[in-house]
Amino acid sequence: MKNMFLRQSSRAVGRQELWRLSRRGLSRLAPTATATTTPSTTSSATRPLAPNSRSSALAQQPSTRRQFHATRELQVVKPVLLADIGEGIVECEVIQWFVEPGARVEEFSPLCEVQSDKASVEITSRFAGVVKKLYYDAGEMAKVGKPFVDIDIEGDPENKEAEALTPPEPVSTPEGQQAIKGEAISTSTPQAIAPELKQAFIEAPWAQETPAPSHSPVTKQTGKHASLATPAVRHLAKDLNVDITEITGTGKDGRVLKEDVYKFVQVKASASIPSPSGATPTTPGVSAAAAAASAFSSPAATASGPQTETTVPLTRTQEMMFKSMTRSLTIPHFLYADEVDFTSLVELRARLNKVLSKSGLPEGEVKKLSYLPFVIKAVSMALYKYPVLNARVDLDSNSNGKPSLIMRSQHNIGVAMDTPSGLLVPVVKNVGSLNILSIAAELARLQSLAVTGKLSPQDMSGGTITVSNIGSIGGTYLSPVIVEKEVAILGIGRMRTVPAFSTVPGEEDKILRRQICNFSWSADHRVIDGATMARAADVVRSIVEEPDVMVMHLR
Repeated sequence: MKNMFLRQSSRAVGRQELWRLSRRGLSRLAPTATATTTPSTTSSATRPLAPNSRSSALAQQPSTRRQFHATRELQVVKPVLLADIGEGIVECEVIQWFVEPGARVEEFSPLCEVQSDKASVEITSRFAGVVKKLYYDAGEMAKVGKPFVDIDIEGDPENKEAEALTPPEPVSTPEGQQAIKGEAISTSTPQAIAPELKQAFIEAPWAQETPAPSHSPVTKQTGKHASLATPAVRHLAKDLNVDITEITGTGKDGRVLKEDVYKFVQVKASASIPSPSGATPTTPGVSAAAAAASAFSSPAATASGPQTETTVPLTRTQEMMFKSMTRSLTIPHFLYADEVDFTSLVELRARLNKVLSKSGLPEGEVKKLSYLPFVIKAVSMALYKYPVLNARVDLDSNSNGKPSLIMRSQHNIGVAMDTPSGLLVPVVKNVGSLNILSIAAELARLQSLAVTGKLSPQDMSGGTITVSNIGSIGGTYLSPVIVEKEVAILGIGRMRTVPAFSTVPGEEDKILRRQICNFSWSADHRVIDGATMARAADVVRSIVEEPDVMVMHLR
């Protein structure tokens, strides 16, 4: 009677557990739950369950519980999207990676450096974790808005990286000896070492045959992640057709400098061209002029034979210029040139520079003015009278397809600069609210960033009109090309000294010494007519010829 009661109780408990488990989506446990109702007095595996043994039934199925957490690890790998780094930029070139797959990164740690059509930008990590995948190699084009790296936010670095970051544990030897073959003895109490042990270590055969490898300098590994250099240096290496990963950098943290590139090219050239018999080999003390002379008399230049053509890919800056100038071909240009007398401005600049030299300005402030800040300010003053030169043409703003002009309030004047990587056009923002010293300081800042290749997209975007001072290099006249989303550009030629007749009444026959510079304007003939351009150019000329007028218009 007692056994029958136990069998009925076990069947009831089994049906109750089966119902509860099926409600939880574990109906596959039904055979197991039913098996527990089979009466047996010899097998402990089929013994009836106790009334309060629900936890025991669940504990017998560990594999089923794990199935609910099997996909958890798939959600920790986060793809990092390449953010929009500038207006109108859809792709950019990966210059260099700072990480490798398996490396540990923290939030805001630098991942890579990319270069767009406007500037180079350092991309940082949004997550802390382990790098799992790099979608692009150095030199490839990455798409904006697409994943470029995967980061495991709950992962650990690879074993080899963890071992490299973990300091080695001290090796314990019998009787406190810590001498390792090929390494120096290092203990917390050197005086405690017995003299016999020191002598035995010194007289050991292996200690006399080979030097201690632990004191040899660590060789810098080369590869796409090993070399560091600024974009200007990388462009220089591309122009010279040199693989920058083969160059050993001498800068900070192994950074490759321009001197390293030139030295590598010189060594490579001297090694590739065998010296003739009896000739003296080239020494490091050879001057730059002698090296240039030898380059002009290279055997390849005088060798006779058919004409050869070599395909050279465009640099990143050349690609940027190619795209920008191709888009500018849709703008119908017309040229307007005028002569400007810089004589009064030359005298004013000399007086101001004398004052600045005696003012004792702190380090980093502008201590010498050039002519360019005065010209930029004169252009801004003319834009207040002729704001159409500060506008842009919009062809898609209206649904009816009619073009329109977008008037802009701020005067953001782009300045063409010659840099080691090529032509760049950073922008001086809101010139109307700046004085001459502020404009000069901003130009100095942009120039220093342009030379080192550190201009940001904000420094390169938003221009409303451009000034190109080609006269600082050479040339009297030029025909500048209008930049996209602008309607005018000013080209400044070389200043020269010429004789001129006096304009003072009664002294018209007197010949004076004058400083003359040519201004060459290009305008979009779709919206700017010749009369408007001539009047605006005359305003700029009058301000430059009488620079004291700027004092009355300071803001």
